[in-house]
Amino acid sequence: MRVMVFAKGVEDGGMDGPPTPEMLEAFAAMDAFTEELVKAGVFVAAAGLKGPAETRRIVSDGKRRTVLDGPFAETGEVILGFSIWQVKDMGEALAWAKRAPDPMPGRKSEMEIRPFYEAADLEAFVSPEELAAAARDGDRGKLGVA
Repeated sequence: MRVMVFAKGVEDGGMDGPPTPEMLEAFAAMDAFTEELVKAGVFVAAAGLKGPAETRRIVSDGKRRTVLDGPFAETGEVILGFSIWQVKDMGEALAWAKRAPDPMPGRKSEMEIRPFYEAADLEAFVSPEELAAAARDGDRGKLGVA
């Protein structure tokens, strides 16, 4: 199964200005952990995300789209980054997540793990034959059934 792992904080991760020794240590720990994931065949993709000031939201109301510029005061948490892992089950994902370094040492943070929909989950919408006939090649087929 594939899962997306979100690293969340209650504030921006703050990559403004020169890094502190704590930030450098956290970065090195995350890099080492990512190497472990790669060697174990679990790692699919990962990236850190820029802060709320650079965020945009697109609000849909029927056919109308409205773009809102961040930061958003009502947001209680900030998604700091994400990873995609290929694991055998949620238990394995949880075991890896418990070993992950703290993304924001000294500040409150959390991780959220959400499974992807896989082809078998979509059988009510698309038959297995249709999914097989419409197999995705190239970049679109790398990460999912979309």
